Amino acid sequence: MEPYFNSIEEEQEYLARRARRKQRMIRERRRRQRRRLIIKLCLCLSVFSVLLVTCVSMFGKKSKNNKTGDQAEVNQTVIAEEHKPHTEPVSAAVEAEPVKQETKIYRFEETEHTKNIYSENVISTHAILVDESTDKIVAWKGAKERISPASMTKVLTVLVAAEHITEEQLDDTFTMTIDITDYSYVNDCSNVGFLVDEKIKVKDLFYGTILPSGGDAAVGLATYVAGSHEAFVDLMNEKLQELGLSDTAHFTNCVGLYDKEHYCTLYDMAIIMKAAMENDLCREVLGTKCYTTEPTPEHSEGLIISNWFLRRIEDKDTCGEVLGAKTGFVAESGSCAVSYLMSENGTPYICATAGSSSSWRCIYDHVEIYTKYVPGVTVGEP
Repeated sequence: MEPYFNSIEEEQEYLARRARRKQRMIRERRRRQRRRLIIKLCLCLSVFSVLLVTCVSMFGKKSKNNKTGDQAEVNQTVIAEEHKPHTEPVSAAVEAEPVKQETKIYRFEETEHTKNIYSENVISTHAILVDESTDKIVAWKGAKERISPASMTKVLTVLVAAEHITEEQLDDTFTMTIDITDYSYVNDCSNVGFLVDEKIKVKDLFYGTILPSGGDAAVGLATYVAGSHEAFVDLMNEKLQELGLSDTAHFTNCVGLYDKEHYCTLYDMAIIMKAAMENDLCREVLGTKCYTTEPTPEHSEGLIISNWFLRRIEDKDTCGEVLGAKTGFVAESGSCAVSYLMSENGTPYICATAGSSSSWRCIYDHVEIYTKYVPGVTVGEP
């Protein structure tokens, strides 16, 4: 979410501070890269020298003991053959057979009752509404066209992370690094506000990834789970394959930054949301409106973070309650969001949209889709 300003001057001052901070980070990163290069060169020279001395020494010893060693090897071979046990060879197929894991592939079905979304009050260029209890597509438009998912990506981020840690690990701490904060600020990500060397509860990284859409929290969570951002992205794409989405979806980062190779469809995003809402931890995080992180020396009272989609839509008439949501924005996809509604009659629905004109308009698009296309709902205009 973009920050709010009370005046143009306040916004200009904020942008100027951010530009200066970005330049300082870039200069600092270059200095660190130069230092690392020099250290690596020195280490390489040292290792090469040690290896050279070792090789010369070993070559001299080998020449001296060559005859004795050859004779000993012959004797050991004869003894081994005489005492070799008579066992049947193990089948290579059995030895290499992988452990089969149960996978759950989701499919949403278009029916004769599926409607095309057409409404003056839906600005989003792409949309889908699914009855999650039956996996039937209620209404859609352009839902199988490729889009940039922006920060809706983070729904998969928390799902993959949740599936690779134990409940006990939520109380572990992760130390924020300057590389992660640099990555987040240089790419103009939304941030929780964690500081370099701050020790953060893993649980707080989950909430920080979703509620304020924190790039610092997302990359921190990815690094904790997989050891690096890159390794975590591999896990994300493995999950897409497990969900049966690898033909239409591929991610290059855990944050949602635009990349021509970072894409999916809204149909895919609805499936990802369904899988996430079936995970207890993800369901809790995606459904939290406001949260305070654990106190640290850097933030003695913790940080208060909010899911503004949930807070803004809660007083709108959707004929139900939105139990989880994640927004996103990049210029290539406009304002987008995926949400999960429990209707008044107890039927769950998933709505995903992209291409709206603003974060507020995106909320009203979801309200309109829920009120206009959920069966049995009759309300006025939002």
